[in-house]
Amino acid sequence: MYGLKLRSVENTNPYEELVKLFLLPSQYQIFTDHDEPVPEGTEIFSYQGDKDLLKRQLYHALVQRTGKHPKWGILTGIRPVKLARDLYDRMGSLEKVRAYLEETYLLETGKARLICDIHQYQRQNLGQPKADSVGVYIGIPFCPTRCLYCSFTSNQKGPEEIQRYLSALFQEIQFAGAQMKESGLKTESLYIGGGTPTTLTDQQLTDLLAHVTRSFDLSQLKECTVEAGRPDTITPEKLEVLKAFGVGRISINPQTMHDVTLERIGRSHTAEQTRQAFQMAHKAEIPVINADLIAGLPGEEPDDFQASLDQVLELGANNVTVHTLAVKRSSRLKELDENFHYRQPEQTEEMLERAADTLRGKGYEPYYLYRQKHTAGSTENIGYCKDDALGLYNVRIMEEAQSIIALGAGGITKVYYPAENRLERVPNVSNYEIYIERIEEMLERKRRNLFRR
Repeated sequence: MYGLKLRSVENTNPYEELVKLFLLPSQYQIFTDHDEPVPEGTEIFSYQGDKDLLKRQLYHALVQRTGKHPKWGILTGIRPVKLARDLYDRMGSLEKVRAYLEETYLLETGKARLICDIHQYQRQNLGQPKADSVGVYIGIPFCPTRCLYCSFTSNQKGPEEIQRYLSALFQEIQFAGAQMKESGLKTESLYIGGGTPTTLTDQQLTDLLAHVTRSFDLSQLKECTVEAGRPDTITPEKLEVLKAFGVGRISINPQTMHDVTLERIGRSHTAEQTRQAFQMAHKAEIPVINADLIAGLPGEEPDDFQASLDQVLELGANNVTVHTLAVKRSSRLKELDENFHYRQPEQTEEMLERAADTLRGKGYEPYYLYRQKHTAGSTENIGYCKDDALGLYNVRIMEEAQSIIALGAGGITKVYYPAENRLERVPNVSNYEIYIERIEEMLERKRRNLFRR
């Protein structure tokens, strides 16, 4: 057991997140000034008014003790590109930003260069959002099955129960649309996610998009995305509905193209159904097709991941997001094996490196990046696009420079205050049944905290 005492520190969480990059929770214990006496051999670190300085001291001590060198240095936050943006606004030079990231946050040179490159790509292709623009997220918290690693709001229900939810959701859509028009807010991007929105029937999908079209001012809409994440929920009829309402971007998310893995992780579709879904989407002439793949799935080796990536590219995805498997708190994987991510950092990193080489070699550019806790090797998730077929909403939600209005169960509205460069959260309840019961309260929350400013 490795003991660390942090002097003059009240909140140990930021430092513990760093320690977890090196050690299992069972391998260390953190003490503060309130703990006396501490075991013999405990290393002592003192806070001297600079959190980053203390983190660097911890990092170097843990490197010496474990021999590990996490490539993200002392950074544990999920939005490193936002940090690069803020530093660039202050310094005005990407070279200075890269040097600062390496010296202050101890980033490996490749990681520092990566987030600077992504920041530059975003700045050149998207710029800053307009002051009167917002992103709109609509949540459909239903899926055919629950995946092994999933921690999102996801329920397995039939059309009648889903219809009950939609009735409440339509109230919130109409309310938000009316309030936005009154406030002069324009929708820049619209993202219908989940869950799996294509779990809806053809008619339910039509009704949903009809309510959206009637309720919101879409005159400045730049992107409309609908997650069709489960290939087994995609039909030509549903794609026709999406196309008719101007949806220009969908996600078909195989996660892997190996049937044995799909069964292991609780997906109810096959690789063949993914291939069929792509064929249908191309026939429907959907302009942008995103595909998600996950590196580090149970039982998979780097060659397995490479084979999945190669197949997805052959199918014609012009937008690919490479995720690293995360052991999330409320997932079944956490219950089965809470330390799964500690056992395969090397092979997961190899998967990510091979993905980067393959995608860049075929003309795909990394356009957004975020990180999650409890991933193998403390790595990252990266979105790649070809021919600038990026995901605008993905960038905006990560850069946190625009209000995002989230509707539906589990939606968390983020209200942006530009003068202070800060966000305030306005959450909806996560349970869809409680959401239905308390829909008037959800509307009042938005009226009070979003539209009365």
